[in-house]
Amino acid sequence: MLLTLCKSKLHRAIVTQAELDYEGSISLDARLMHAAGIVPFEQVHVLDVANGARFETYAIEAVPDSGTVCVNGAAARLVQVGDPVIVIAYAHMTPVEAQEHRPRIVVLDANNRIKDEWRGEARAVKLP
Repeated sequence: MLLTLCKSKLHRAIVTQAELDYEGSISLDARLMHAAGIVPFEQVHVLDVANGARFETYAIEAVPDSGTVCVNGAAARLVQVGDPVIVIAYAHMTPVEAQEHRPRIVVLDANNRIKDEWRGEARAVKLP
């Protein structure tokens, strides 16, 4: 039996662009992807804090240190520039692996810079 657990999360990223005329995906600052352990073309879930929209797509790298969070393709209709979003990657693992798993949590500021990060401790996130 495999369990599906949160592998990593970018918490409260701010959407910087929404590009309808693109074939799909979410472009993320490569440094943020690396910090969260998200790899290019990995499936992610995106949760829009502003309007409650949720969708699945895949991540592609944007320029490192650009702060880019660009929702592309049809999903661009589900967000607005300036919306805070949560980007989550999941992993399948055995119950034994799950016992040792510690997700990477990366909390961002209003400019999509890393404000805080931790690995798997259960802690409440202090929102602004």
